[in-house]
Amino acid sequence: MTVQEIRAFNRFYTNLIGALDYSRQLHAPYTLTESRVLYELAHSPRTDAADLRTELCLDSGYLSRLLAKFEKDGLIERAPSEKDTRRRRVTLTDRGRGTADLLDERSREAVGSLLSTVPPEDRPRLAGAMRDIREILSDGRRRPPRREDVLLRTPGPGDLGWIVQRNAALYTAEYGWNTDYEGLVARIVADFAEDHDPHLERVWIAELDGRPTGCVMCVRDEAPGAARLRLLLVEPDARGLGIGDRLVGACVEFARGVGYREVLLWTNDVLSAARRIYQRHGFVLLDEKPHRSFGADLIGQDWRLDLHGTQE
Repeated sequence: MTVQEIRAFNRFYTNLIGALDYSRQLHAPYTLTESRVLYELAHSPRTDAADLRTELCLDSGYLSRLLAKFEKDGLIERAPSEKDTRRRRVTLTDRGRGTADLLDERSREAVGSLLSTVPPEDRPRLAGAMRDIREILSDGRRRPPRREDVLLRTPGPGDLGWIVQRNAALYTAEYGWNTDYEGLVARIVADFAEDHDPHLERVWIAELDGRPTGCVMCVRDEAPGAARLRLLLVEPDARGLGIGDRLVGACVEFARGVGYREVLLWTNDVLSAARRIYQRHGFVLLDEKPHRSFGADLIGQDWRLDLHGTQE
């Protein structure tokens, strides 16, 4: 009966999410497989063709034809890998990234529409059942998370609230900061949610195993031509995977791409791990001064990255 039940579930679920007619479901000219490859290219740090083939279990000939189609459509560029010239590195063009973002947005809307039919009290049970399926069918293996398991994405419903909650909880637990800090984070997030320019400001959520594990914001600063990096955070159990580096790198790359001339940030000297990340990306300390905030005596620091004088 187990075999029959699994097959019945597969038929039910593929029909429910429109997997057999994916392009029509998302109103896009790409199949489920093509959309998944674009998703990987947009979110995975490994973009060699060989890595894509392994990650997605695709036939090499099929993947080659698919990438050729993308290249013809102007969605990707291919070049020898910097680490191994025998391998082919695949990167999205601006048009390709826009297409991947559009597909991701429509997929989120489709899932959101599906979830809207589920009573709120049943949603935790549904999510738990899906986690159980993943764990059981992976033989219950609890392998350590890998860098390539982490993806960066735009925030979905509830993610901005998560940023406020996790900042407040983590900084209280690790540094003893009081609710003044939670109020500051809440104002920053509320200002972004209520009024931001999506072309010049962005939030990234780092996701691991289906749950958010980090975040960062890039917003306009009052200084002309300047962006400000804010609210960098990585969950304690996800540290050591390079998530902070990737989040800061995404912020810097975005700021440079949209034409900012510099990125500014304010932090405190006790946040030593974050400061090391900023230094690796070329930020320079401008000024520091003691202050009393969040129920603690701190030394605030202003840092700056000159985007005209640095290249990632």
